[in-house]
Amino acid sequence: MGIEVRTRDGIAEVILDYPPVNALPVAGWFGLADAVTAAGADPAVRAVILAAEGRGFCAGVDIKEMQRTPGHEALVGANRGCFAAFAAVYDCPVPVIAAVHGFCLGGGVGLAGNADIVVASDDATFGLPEVDRGALGAATHLARLVPQQLMRAMVYTCRTVTAQQLLSFGTVLAVVPRDGLRAVAAGAAQEIAAKDPTIIRAAKQSLNGIDPVDVKRSYRYEQGFTFELNLTGVADQARQAFVDGAPQAPGPVPRGPEGPQRRPGAEDQPPAAPDGAPPARPCEALPGAPPARRTAREAGR
Repeated sequence: MGIEVRTRDGIAEVILDYPPVNALPVAGWFGLADAVTAAGADPAVRAVILAAEGRGFCAGVDIKEMQRTPGHEALVGANRGCFAAFAAVYDCPVPVIAAVHGFCLGGGVGLAGNADIVVASDDATFGLPEVDRGALGAATHLARLVPQQLMRAMVYTCRTVTAQQLLSFGTVLAVVPRDGLRAVAAGAAQEIAAKDPTIIRAAKQSLNGIDPVDVKRSYRYEQGFTFELNLTGVADQARQAFVDGAPQAPGPVPRGPEGPQRRPGAEDQPPAAPDGAPPARPCEALPGAPPARRTAREAGR
């Protein structure tokens, strides 16, 4: 469990493994940043694959860690850790290929959106549940995957899009059955690794240099609003409602020296869904959302 790195034939595979849903704790985000940075610094590495074990690619931050940690240490740590991990993917001197399966939520979108190439399984969905969790962030990265107005609708409603929809936008390179995902990612990495490594590293630097949006500065701006929401107490309320498995109620959750206090009756609520469980409503239901493109396997049926 944790972050595993496997390097072979010039390709480094960085694998997330934080059961049950790859909701990374603070240490996990910094560990991921260190792993990607180290892989890119290795002159023998020509491409990096970012993949995950388990039910889904990444469900974002570990909200339960935030709520059980006194004060704001875990909250600040998660924000800094996400920033470091997203930046490590973006700044990696070699191309990073994100292999996404299952759900890709919150911080998972930050990773995939900053990757150079995304390949996905045919069951993959992407979304930002941040508004329902009392936070803002990674819209910067979602905007690299979907058109502007769809991105806004996804932020406001917390709905998801499918890998097939991203394929239709051209932001996902390929959509394949889950059992073939790693092979497709490896194939793309091998194609890149066969090129002159000096030229590829120069290409990565040049493409980052002409990016129309400074993704690190943009994401840091978003994070400022998360801190404002925490100062008002509304963010604590939303996170605690998620942990308690209860609907959000008006008014902030009091935070004492030992962390947030439970709302009256919270112990009687049903258990919470797993951290970052995917939203149930896809953006296919939104007016004007593009139809999902069929995969090659579905077309052949």
